[in-house]
Amino acid sequence: MVTAHDFSAVDIGGSERHLSDYKGKVLLIVNTASQCGFTPQYGPLQELYDTYSSRGLVILGFPCDQFGHQEPGTEEEIAEFCDSRFGVTFPMFSKIDVNGRNAHPLYRWLKSEKSGLIGGAIKWNFTKFLVDAEGNVVKRYGSTTTPDSIAADIEQLLPVE
Repeated sequence: MVTAHDFSAVDIGGSERHLSDYKGKVLLIVNTASQCGFTPQYGPLQELYDTYSSRGLVILGFPCDQFGHQEPGTEEEIAEFCDSRFGVTFPMFSKIDVNGRNAHPLYRWLKSEKSGLIGGAIKWNFTKFLVDAEGNVVKRYGSTTTPDSIAADIEQLLPVE
């Protein structure tokens, strides 16, 4: 059976990262953009990471420029924006496609595991996938679902303190 741990992606610094590095961690995988109405979600995502990373949550940000050309920057510009505007410390990856022929294999798999309002496609930036410690997709959330409203679902997957 395929899990999230079977995939790899290039991080925002240009290094290949195997998602198997996150075995045993709960993942929240998010397609992001710097010039979107939902961009302020970076702040609450960082708050979730600050709150739960010590218990095993890792947020993975995947910049994507497929929706309204809202992520036009380079990886360096994206990293600087995330750091200076929102103090993002969770792992960010290189820009990818989430839909279409060139969709990243991770996103092809995520969409096949949990479809959304428009079937398998990602509707917009800041779609979120919650993945358990074994690498299975547990839930999918749309762009309008705020990060803080996901906290209870994350708590259920984390070990008790």
